[in-house]
Amino acid sequence: MLQEKLKRFRKEKGFSQEQLAVRLHIVRQTVSKWEQGLSVPDAEMLVRVSEVLEVPVADLLGKTAEEEPPDSTPDSIARELQKLNELLASQAAAQAERRKKLLAVLVPAAAALLAILFLAAVYPQWNRLFYDFGQNFYHWTHGV
Repeated sequence: MLQEKLKRFRKEKGFSQEQLAVRLHIVRQTVSKWEQGLSVPDAEMLVRVSEVLEVPVADLLGKTAEEEPPDSTPDSIARELQKLNELLASQAAAQAERRKKLLAVLVPAAAALLAILFLAAVYPQWNRLFYDFGQNFYHWTHGV
């Protein structure tokens, strides 16, 4: 994928994120977001990245000669980037859904635990209370 290729080619060229950002006239955080897969460069920026790293755009996009003939027109690059953006959006939505489900389980569990701890602190004699109840219940049910 783009983020792995970008990071690999940047390191092969010996550039830090900061050095690549300076050559592209952008901030380092933008390069970091690209490499983390949080965003993708637009078509024009991708062409500039390929020029700075001295690699074909198709290589940055992860295309091999067998998969697809190299097509470096702005429209084809824009289509590839649109596909990547859609993939990133779907991954972000799936991650948000997983986080939502996890919270739906953890919040009630934490609330129940806090309630138990609160009640244990407020009623330190609960053990005695339940013991007495158990003894009385046993005697009542067994007629002793």
